Amino acid sequence: MGKLLYQGHGSLRLTSDSGAVCYIDPYAGEGYDKPADLILVTHQHYDHNALDLPARKPGCVVWQNMDAHPDPDTYVAKTFGPFTVEATIAENANHPKDECVGFLVKVDGKTLWFSGDTSYTDQMKDELSKMRIDYAFLPGDGIFNMNIDEAARCANILKARHVTPIHLNPGKLYSEELALRFAKLVSSALLLKPGEEIEL
Repeated sequence: MGKLLYQGHGSLRLTSDSGAVCYIDPYAGEGYDKPADLILVTHQHYDHNALDLPARKPGCVVWQNMDAHPDPDTYVAKTFGPFTVEATIAENANHPKDECVGFLVKVDGKTLWFSGDTSYTDQMKDELSKMRIDYAFLPGDGIFNMNIDEAARCANILKARHVTPIHLNPGKLYSEELALRFAKLVSSALLLKPGEEIEL
């Protein structure tokens, strides 16, 4: 069974049932010792692209926003071993659409959406809500991204089986206060604290 480790802030580690390892937006917390097969970077802000942190297997692939979204009209889908990755729209006042993406990742029969730094987009309603997303991860700091109330609204639009608020307190790993507020507003909320790992 696959596993998902929340490292804190916007950083996560996804491990497939076969043991393949994918890091998403490495920067915060611990747990970078498992050698990576794949590293995904949603955008180039320093708190999402600490590429020197994860250990790497020979042949590790680093796939960043500019690879996944090479021009304004193109969002690339690609398969890396057991991981099928599709870029999605990410944008808000602090994150230009042409410089940012989210990642829809399919592995072991599960679909996970790592939204990246974003606020509401029409893609959430028009496309993503019509998919069977098992786990979604939304920012909610209210400083550089949407606030926790808008994150909750997006979660309820998405209708994913589980939705976890992340990127809640820039400069720190987590905000329990905002996470608990999210949980009151979203019936599908799955709260994860930094260092917590779940089986998918």
